[in-house]
Order: sequence, then structure tokens, then C-alpha cells
Amino acid sequence: MSTSRSTSSRTTATGRGRGAGREPRPAYECDACGHQPPKWVGRCPECGEWGSVVECTVSGPLVSGRVVSSRMPTEPARPIATISAAPARARPTGVSELDRVLGGGLVPGAVVLLAGEPGVGKSTLLLDVAQQWAANAGSPSLVVSGEESVSQVRLRAERMGTLHDQLYLAAESDLSAVLGHLDAVKPGLLVLDSVQTISTTGTEGVPGGVTQVRAVTAALVAVAKERGVATVLVGHVTKDGQVAGPRVLEHLVDVVLYFEGDKHSSLRLVRGVKNRFGAADEVGCFEMHEGGISSLADPSGLFLTRYSEPVPGTCVTVAMEGRRALVTEVQALIGATVAGSPRRTVSGLDGARLAMVLAVLQRRTERLTLHDREVFAATVGGIRVVEPAADLAVALAVASGGLNLAIAPHLVAIGEVGLTGEVRRVGAVPRRLAEAARLGFRLALVPPGCGPDSSGVTPPEHMRVIEVTDVRGALQAAARASAE
Repeated sequence: MSTSRSTSSRTTATGRGRGAGREPRPAYECDACGHQPPKWVGRCPECGEWGSVVECTVSGPLVSGRVVSSRMPTEPARPIATISAAPARARPTGVSELDRVLGGGLVPGAVVLLAGEPGVGKSTLLLDVAQQWAANAGSPSLVVSGEESVSQVRLRAERMGTLHDQLYLAAESDLSAVLGHLDAVKPGLLVLDSVQTISTTGTEGVPGGVTQVRAVTAALVAVAKERGVATVLVGHVTKDGQVAGPRVLEHLVDVVLYFEGDKHSSLRLVRGVKNRFGAADEVGCFEMHEGGISSLADPSGLFLTRYSEPVPGTCVTVAMEGRRALVTEVQALIGATVAGSPRRTVSGLDGARLAMVLAVLQRRTERLTLHDREVFAATVGGIRVVEPAADLAVALAVASGGLNLAIAPHLVAIGEVGLTGEVRRVGAVPRRLAEAARLGFRLALVPPGCGPDSSGVTPPEHMRVIEVTDVRGALQAAARASAE
């Protein structure tokens, strides 16, 4: 009985000690750095300040066994209607396609991470952005290169015609030196190429390592927010195409962009992945040439081939890159009959979806024999189309090549193909049709429910829209259009 009573007493005492309703107890906190020593001391053991430790009576939540006290905030909370949005207004960079992806331009204090494969043109693009900023924004721009010397950057700028008195260059690999350049130049735009080459002596690890990259990025973000400097960080990518370094890197910055493109093609795409100031699904189109890089406001012509006469094995579709509709040509070549497993080769398309479309055509059409023939399919202009909306165009291109029947050059096909041969609905059909009509296409094959009779949407002027329910119906409609 006594043992039970003593245990109960200990339990009661423990519960009273750890309970939420206990009496406030004195605590100590440093006014200079916020350190909370367990007892009063004359000198703060964290920052070394004398006489800064004061007593504060708190009764707050426990974190790691210590009481977290409330402090006076640096700025009081205000009603949202009284807060000005002017500091977050974007300023145009002078590069129209980049401004489209950013949501209007660069916001002072924003940090942008631009990642891409080596040699795709990241440094060329940002050098043009820095020159445009220096010429139009009214404040200097600073380009810090950790991979090239200032002479190498000067040669590129001379070739591109991007020399300007307010464009400053520096070659540094130490964070303290970069901050020193910021103090001296006081730029409105900072371009750091690249963040993996910058290191700081206050952090362990090698340059480019996880610890160094995290510390450098966090410091640059803090400096950008404090001084209102728009900052663009160039990042490396892994073999999988992801941003190299810790995943927290993408959470620290405000905007994450991917610079994509085939080295054998002049087309380059800037794709938004994260954007705190605008849409995160925008795409900007650029063209690389000997004089540098330029924006492509109307890139659809790059993905079409103009034929003097209709050619079998081609069909046109409209792909969506973010919010932008791009008219794209799909080509297919049916090879000879081979024994064993025939090749299925794609360029710019999804190989798995091509295999599915071939199986549907083999099953749902009578005149096509594809199981023992080689099939090659590709897009024009270096664009990559992986969305299901291109299935119908791929099916028509393969059928056209297999039957040696040319499709009408003014026809465009949009729709996803299912395993039973049905044509399924896709998104943004009005926008796709408007872009096709602008380029002169007069006939469109669309899924059920997307035509003017079903959806109620008025088709573009001078364009006839036909709803097709399955692949067989689409082939028949395409054959009738070619015979007209």
C-alpha cells in the first residue's frame, strides 16, 4: 500500500511539473542574439556580449526540453488591405520570352534558379539578360562567373553585341568576394554562374557539395531579400535532368526554371517548374544562332515542313507546351518486313505510346499489317511531344505511310487514342484550334464533345471541325478529306 502511495505521489508531481498549467518560471535570454542560457551569466556564451543576458518570465511551449519564449516582432502584423504590393511588381528584363515564363519579369529581391545541361546556352542567355537590364532598368547588373575568366566572358559578350558600361563582370569562387562585389557595384541584378562553383570558408565540405551549396544558396537568398537585388543562380543538372544538389535548394529560391534543348537543333525552351510570382507552367521559346540567342514569339513554323505536293506518312497536330499551343508535324516511315522483332524507333515522341498506337491500328483496322514491319516516327524541328493529344496524329501518320495515302495538307488531328480504338477528349481544344486556324489549317479532327455541336464553342473562322469517335472513323474522315 505504501509503495502504491509513493508511486502515485511521484506521478502526481511529475504530471504537475510537465503540465501545461504550471506557474510561470524565470528564464534568461540574450538581448543581442536570442540565446537562452540555463542560468544568469554576465557574458553571453553564444555571442560573447557582456551584460546582455536578462531575466524574462515565460510559460511557453517546450522545444528540445527548453521553454520557447515570445519576443517582440520586428514588424507588427497589419491588415492585408493596408500592405502595398508595389515592392513585388515585376520589372521586365528586355527578353520577351523569359519575361513570359517569369510572369512579367524579375521581382526585386527574388532569387531565380536556372538549370540546364552543359552547353545548352545558359550563360549566353543570362549574359543577354544582364545587358538588357543594364541598358533599360536604370541600375547596374553584375555577372559573377565561377567557371570562366572575365576575358572569356568578354569575348562572348563582344560576339553577341552585349557590351554596356553598366554591365559589370567578375570571376570569383568565394562567397565573401561575391558579397564584396555587391557592396562595390550595388547592382539591381546579380547573375551567379554557377552556384556549384562558389564556396564559403565558414562551412565544411568541398565546393559543389551538398553542405556548401545549401549554405551558399541560403546566404545569397538572405542578401537578395535584404538588399532587394534580383538574383539569378545557374545550377547544374544530374544525368537524370534534375537540379544537382540538395532538394532543399529548390525550396529556398522563388523561381525554378529548366533550360532545355537538343545540341543538334537551334530550338531552346525555358520551362517554368516553380514560380511564386506567376504561372508555373509557362514555356519560353528561343533560337540559338552564331550571334547568340533570340526570342521566338511565333515558333510554330519551326515544326512544320512545307511540301509542294502531299506526302504519305505525315500528319499535323497541335501540342501544348505549358499554356502555349504549338502546331507540330508528325512523320512516320514504315520499313520492310523483317523476321523476329522489328524495330520501333522514335525521335521526339514517347516510344511507349507509339507501341500502343501501333497495337491499336493492327487490331482495329483491316488493311494495315504492322506486327512484322519496322516503324520509325519523329517530330519536326527538334520539339518533344509526349502528351496523349498527339496519339491521333501519330495513328494517321502511321496509317498514311503504311497505306501510301497522303493526308490533306490542310488537316490537323487532335485526340488521345484508347486501347479499344476510341478517341478521347483532351484539354485546351479551343486554343489548339485557334492556333491551327491562324496558320491556315481548314479542317480539324477532334474527339467527341469537342466540336461546335457538342461543346457549343464556336470554331475559328474558315475552319471545319469534325468529331471522330474512333480510329477507324478518323481514317475514313482523313481519306474523304484527301479525296476532296
